[in-house]
Amino acid sequence: MSIEKLNHKSILKAMFKGRLISASEAKRIDANLANDTTGLVHPLVGIARSLPERVETGQKILLEPLCEWLAEQLGVAYFNIDPLNIDIGSVTSVIASDYSKRHGFLAVKASPERVTLAVKNPLDLSWKDNLESLLRREIEVVFANPLEIDRYVSEFYSLAKSISKSKVNDNRTSSSLQQNLEQLVDLGRTGQLDAEDHHIVQLVDWLLQYAFEQRASDIHLEPRKERGEVRFRIDGMLHNAYQVPPNVLLAITGRLKTLARMDISEKRRPLDGRLKTRTPNNKEIELRLSTVPTAMGEKMVMRIFDPEVLQRSFNELGLSDRELDIWNRQTRHTNGIILVTGPTGSGKTTTLYSTLKNLATSEVNVCTIEDPIEMVEPSFNQIQVHSAIDLTFSAGVKSLLRQDPDIIMIGEIRDLETAEMAIQAALTGHLVLSTLHTNDSPSAITRMQELGVPAYLINATVLGVMAQRLVRTLCKHCKAPDVIDEQEWQDFSQEAGFEPEKPCKPVGCLECRQTGFLGRLGLYEMLEMTNQLKPLVKPDGDLHALRQQAKKDGLMTLRHSGAKKVSEGLTTMDEVLRVTPFVI
Repeated sequence: MSIEKLNHKSILKAMFKGRLISASEAKRIDANLANDTTGLVHPLVGIARSLPERVETGQKILLEPLCEWLAEQLGVAYFNIDPLNIDIGSVTSVIASDYSKRHGFLAVKASPERVTLAVKNPLDLSWKDNLESLLRREIEVVFANPLEIDRYVSEFYSLAKSISKSKVNDNRTSSSLQQNLEQLVDLGRTGQLDAEDHHIVQLVDWLLQYAFEQRASDIHLEPRKERGEVRFRIDGMLHNAYQVPPNVLLAITGRLKTLARMDISEKRRPLDGRLKTRTPNNKEIELRLSTVPTAMGEKMVMRIFDPEVLQRSFNELGLSDRELDIWNRQTRHTNGIILVTGPTGSGKTTTLYSTLKNLATSEVNVCTIEDPIEMVEPSFNQIQVHSAIDLTFSAGVKSLLRQDPDIIMIGEIRDLETAEMAIQAALTGHLVLSTLHTNDSPSAITRMQELGVPAYLINATVLGVMAQRLVRTLCKHCKAPDVIDEQEWQDFSQEAGFEPEKPCKPVGCLECRQTGFLGRLGLYEMLEMTNQLKPLVKPDGDLHALRQQAKKDGLMTLRHSGAKKVSEGLTTMDEVLRVTPFVI
């Protein structure tokens, strides 16, 4: 071990010996830190803040890599504190917060036999033997980022305290399960908490900020028999975030319904609402809330919309130059129908909003009819479907036709009446964009026919169809080159007709939370209604024949688009196979 005492002089000496810094840099940093006599700043943090930029890269050595380096020098394991992988309730119940703060550590794992503590100073473990005897468990010591330890000691214990204070102390209080299917009448003891209680307010604030920080696209609040589950959807995959007592989840749901101006007394039918808030870095975020009654209580899902998504270019969304050229050619028409297809969560809304954002100049009138309005955009005229007053998609489009629109976006074509109004709008000189739920782009044509739209009207109005999916992208910080078996590639890529250029595989690092993936991008399939394709759109038309002709006309399938992304090292074959349909 080259470091015998954890102070800035010992660390600087080891850094110089390991050629991380020069002698002049070490001397300058030593002089800067010598003035700090408070001892409040961890020596490694002070060094990281004082490090100059590297001349060759123009970047500083960051604190996280320094922490990993120091752990190696001290001969202890390094631990990255990821709140999604820590049972906060369990670890905060092991050791008191004051004790953790006094000795500079945080419990990160706890079992009946062992407790793992992330410490700021692995060289000072004078408290260890005493704590082991008190806990009657073995203590494993790991090193972690000192700033993260300070932060999460404060956050975890504050969260645990809020939940503890929010609990109903009377043991006779009924659980949330008894609200519905197994009602146990205990008069005067409903077990309900005040949604405006300051502890619940703190929990909701923490929950939202935590979700923003973890890049969640959705927050799920799910009542269970013995507990409430909080889950985040990150890059398309659900992760358990936290567990709370059932009555606390009920109060959290009530608080969110209040913020979204929803009817907090109504728990028997689905409700929708929305609210705007700000992230810790002051960025405005919009949330769409939806509740449904379940056997165990009221379930809520919040979809998080980042307005900055609308500022991203189509290349950032994943469209290739060829796909973007086709899309621009279709959206430049002044009349006709353009359809976007794909399952829920495939990015259809982002594509449509980004397109409308580009088209919404001062010379055109852009109107939308949606259920619900996903994001409020000042440059559009947006109408919310309201079935209770007969404001349906078709009724909304009929009203919009009297509003002198140039471009109309219909949230979804669900029935023949809506399809007929879309066609009416297209035939009377309007550009109509809408969505359908189909597996691929040729299926959108047959889906329109299944709704009852005559083939001649489809040929007269539909300009093209875009099918899309979202795949997780490999983390650029840790992905590694991969070798793909030739036969596997042929089976996967089918008609792609090219060799993989530089395929990569996931590895896992701190940036991607050890998943190997960071962010998502789109796969697109662009169908154009060519003169060769239109004769095949007929009452007794064959979907297979449509697909084959579309391919002859230049259609690149979703699988082909995915193969291209794999070839470029942006994602993996398994990821593409997970989201794309197999079609012949």
